[in-house]
Amino acid sequence: MAKPNYQFEKRQREQQKKQKKAQKAQRKAQPAPAAPDAGAAPELRATPEPRAE
Repeated sequence: MAKPNYQFEKRQREQQKKQKKAQKAQRKAQPAPAAPDAGAAPELRATPEPRAE
């Protein structure tokens, strides 16, 4: 049975982390698409609706 190559596995994990970090940085660098009413607060009701009992 072959011995596991831990250095190779570690290098693969490090490369995946580096790639994921680069993708995240790229997403943050791009401006987010502006949605309509993105900054508007949702409407709040002054009084709750009466319950039907």
